[in-house]
Amino acid sequence: MSSSSVTEIIPLRTDSAGVIRIGRTRITLDTVVGAFCDGATAEEIVQQYSSLNLADVYHVIGYYLRRTSEVEAYLQARKVDAEALRKHNEARFDPQGVRTRLLARRPGRTP
Repeated sequence: MSSSSVTEIIPLRTDSAGVIRIGRTRITLDTVVGAFCDGATAEEIVQQYSSLNLADVYHVIGYYLRRTSEVEAYLQARKVDAEALRKHNEARFDPQGVRTRLLARRPGRTP
């Protein structure tokens, strides 16, 4: 085996909403890192998300392990954004009694 330098590109892309996705899939970095941190192997992640490529998942896990603090900062920012969006939506649409209101819309049903 010759010792030549090979540069491989990490299969991550940022979509128009600023969400980091894996390769050409809709699977997010959050999903893969979350599964890995929950104890899933790369093979198990690919089994659960069949649109992922095994080599891409290994690259992403390696990226996460090399840049844990950067990825964790990104994930934390995503959580903060999600919480702000949840609060905004709840302020606009009261979540209390949603099930009752939806059931009341069904013909012949009473809450």
